[in-house]
This record gives sequence, C-alpha cells and structure tokens, in this order.
Amino acid sequence: QVQLVESGGGWVQTGGSLRLSCSVSGLTIENYRMGWFRQAPGKEREFVADIDWRGTFKYYGDFVKGRFTISRDHAKNLVDLQMNSLKPDDTAVYYCGAANVYGHIKRVSSYDYWGQGTQVTVSS
Repeated sequence: QVQLVESGGGWVQTGGSLRLSCSVSGLTIENYRMGWFRQAPGKEREFVADIDWRGTFKYYGDFVKGRFTISRDHAKNLVDLQMNSLKPDDTAVYYCGAANVYGHIKRVSSYDYWGQGTQVTVSS
C-alpha cells in the first residue's frame, strides 16, 4: 500500500519559514518524479514545485520567486520543501504527490499518488 505523509505545516508570521516533509512508503521515490502542490479555500489545487528523480532539475511555480526549495532524499525515501519569506497568500493545504512520468509536469491529473496534506497558515 502506497502512503505519502506530509508533515511540518503550522502557523507562522509573515516573513517566517517552514520546512515541509513528505515521507513515502510502499514505493521507491527514486523511480518517481515528486511534486508539491497547494490548495487554498475555494481555489483549485496549484503547482508549487517538482523535482526529477536525480534531484537535478527543479521547477517552481511563478509565485515562488526564489523563496522555496524542493529536495529529495532517496536514503530516507522522502521529499522536502523549504519555504522562506512566507506571505499570507501562501496560506493553504500543501500536498505531496508522486508521478510515474519523465519530465516536468504541473498537471494535478498526472500524479499517481497523493498525501493527505498539511496545513500552512501565514499571519500578517
């Protein structure tokens, strides 16, 4: 059974930082492209970042503007998202996904597995 479990969310003030982790079991992430998405109330799930299987190529949503960094650890079978300079607009539930595809993808439908999400709240 494949499970993706996000952790590290919470409440932070504007300008603060959080580090999200996605711990994966039931599959080896080395064989998957991994991504982070987020969904704010009343909005569609949107792309935040993804990373290729080697950890070499990383892509970010336009709104990130150098504030976030995605990374992966094959030994621990997890993917992290370091978020700095957080803004109230970053408030959302953040989801981790795994996609058995090659190349950068932003489509939610392209991901095969999802976690349950972790809430991030940024206060002004």
